[in-house]
Amino acid sequence: MATLSFIGRVLFVSVFVLSAYQEFPEFGSDGGPAAKALGPKFNVLSKHVATHIGFELPHVEMKHLILGAIVLKSLGSLLFIFGSSVGAVLLLVHQAVASPVLYDFYNYDVDKKEFVQLFFKFSQNLALLGALLFFIGMKNSMPMRSSSSSSKKKGPKAKAN
Repeated sequence: MATLSFIGRVLFVSVFVLSAYQEFPEFGSDGGPAAKALGPKFNVLSKHVATHIGFELPHVEMKHLILGAIVLKSLGSLLFIFGSSVGAVLLLVHQAVASPVLYDFYNYDVDKKEFVQLFFKFSQNLALLGALLFFIGMKNSMPMRSSSSSSKKKGPKAKAN
């Protein structure tokens, strides 16, 4: 069962690992094509937040956001493969922050083709988010195994007759 669980975790994080692997060589000094694509979407999100919530997001260089995403995906994936809840939390933070920015379906009319495509991708990311929450919940609900020798099963006691 442990092997099957390990294989499942490896397959799950393959999405994040491949994404980080694709972004890393293209990063360059300006953040690469990912930073160019993210810039306008982040600016629109900043305006939405400022207008609706009244909170102004601080100015952030896009290359720093892309670098942070690469680090979150890489480190989170590595830790998640070995069953760490910390890795799941790192991937959860990435999904929670990146999904609404990258898949901004809310900026399009429902009748537009872009709305359907972005909403579909956003929904897929919600499924990944749900799987991470499930993993964290299951990990926290299992009792911790003690590594001491007293937790090992002992044979039946002999009668003292």
